[in-house]
Amino acid sequence: MNLAFWKKNKDGQPKKKKSTAREWLDAGIFAIIAATLIRTFIFEAYTIPTPSMEKTLLVNDFLFVSKISYGPRIPMTPLAVPFVHHTMPFTKSTKAYSEAVKWKYKRLPGFSEIKRYDVVVFNFPEGDTVAIDSPDPSYYNMVRQNGWQAVHNSFQVITRPVDKRENYIKRCMAQAGDTIRIVDGVVYVNGAAAPVPPASQHKYVVETTGDQINSSRLDELGIVGPEYTLDGNRYIYNLTQQNVAELKKFQIVKDIKPFEESDFSEHYNYEMVFPHDTAHFKWTDENFGPLYIPKKGATVKLDDGNIALYERVIRVYEGNTLERKEGKIIVNGQPTDSYTFKMNYYWMMGDNRNNSLDSRFWGFVPEDHVVGKAWLIWMSYGENGIRWGRLFRSIK
Repeated sequence: MNLAFWKKNKDGQPKKKKSTAREWLDAGIFAIIAATLIRTFIFEAYTIPTPSMEKTLLVNDFLFVSKISYGPRIPMTPLAVPFVHHTMPFTKSTKAYSEAVKWKYKRLPGFSEIKRYDVVVFNFPEGDTVAIDSPDPSYYNMVRQNGWQAVHNSFQVITRPVDKRENYIKRCMAQAGDTIRIVDGVVYVNGAAAPVPPASQHKYVVETTGDQINSSRLDELGIVGPEYTLDGNRYIYNLTQQNVAELKKFQIVKDIKPFEESDFSEHYNYEMVFPHDTAHFKWTDENFGPLYIPKKGATVKLDDGNIALYERVIRVYEGNTLERKEGKIIVNGQPTDSYTFKMNYYWMMGDNRNNSLDSRFWGFVPEDHVVGKAWLIWMSYGENGIRWGRLFRSIK
């Protein structure tokens, strides 16, 4: 932009004034550059698409995600269309970026490290391979369930770099170096019970005197459901602790108790749960671990009994070759019985514990996948319009 338009040229004539079209073009280019820098290094807008964080965050909550909290991540795929994440508008698979230039992972200094119980936005770790138009967000789960050939025959399969994978939002329940365990739905970190977010939801069995609870009364409490009926007067609801306290006051409610997974264990698909090794791990989303969360510089022993836990970390996230031959584990061509991690990792879970696809199903979140910290709800709307009480609410 010409900030010295009054100055004359060397021949004594004033400089030619820019045309209106040129002024608009300059202003547009400046706006795009400024917005891109803000979006990359300071904060970015994000929308909640699923109920996995309810009732802490609701579907159609619009957030600002702070990039400076943990330090802005330098773009790893810098050649991209502005304001578009990974796919061109009105297309299903046309890339909005080019991989002609790739930069290694680097993060500028931030105000803090990722802490336990922060609400974090990150790139989906299993999003490196995607089956377009698939109802299952995890390509790898589809392959485990249906086979590689069936998936590739039914869907167009593409790959994506780290910073162009889908954005997810969850709560960090364990940080690098922690040991996590889940017992009957209760999360333990380093042996101590983790605090329960007050707005988190869990499944409960609500027993009534015979009739179903009036739907209008449930709407007043923000309760959806029931999800399904166990028998004539027992219903499964997804409830917060406050919901439970309110329902206990209803005369029609006879009893409320936490949903017991053991009642349905014979039907459980253990292969869905990380690390997908049913020979060594019969873990479920309600009874899981103990599991060590990798920390940069830490070394773990490897054997056939635990290699499934860290195989993807070693091979995919940290770029090594890994083979198993004649009972030996071979990393980068060398037999080994241990491995030292190159990055920090995190364990992310949704507050809607029984309705969240999170680390219990796809494992660790590497530090290079972290986008930023969920900071503020700036807009929210539901079926009845704008949720005024949620506007400009900080996220905890």
